[in-house]
Amino acid sequence: MEKNLQTICDALSSKKAVLIKVLNVKDLTSIADYFILTSTRNKKQSQAAADEVEEKMLAQGVHPLRKEGYREGDWILMDYGDVVVHIFTDDERRRVELDTLWKDAPSEDYVEPESEVKPEA
Repeated sequence: MEKNLQTICDALSSKKAVLIKVLNVKDLTSIADYFILTSTRNKKQSQAAADEVEEKMLAQGVHPLRKEGYREGDWILMDYGDVVVHIFTDDERRRVELDTLWKDAPSEDYVEPESEVKPEA
């Protein structure tokens, strides 16, 4: 997974976002190369996830070109040029159905890296 994709997915996961899916849309649209879709339980969690993504990307010197929907929190869109992040509340993701709309795009579910468990001495 590309560095920016990994950074974004890790940031989302750290804020307990779920059902993180990376869609490769580069052959289907000129808007972006990748869409990242994820769900949260509520608006505050969506905002916290967006804040974490922005913080981690800024630490790498990458600024969002655009951020929309933050105040409302149901569907936050963060545009990083080649990657567009969609953070939904559960209900909004079911209503919008981007997963279905972009079903022809190759996709990859994010799997959180397992933390290293050190054996007890």
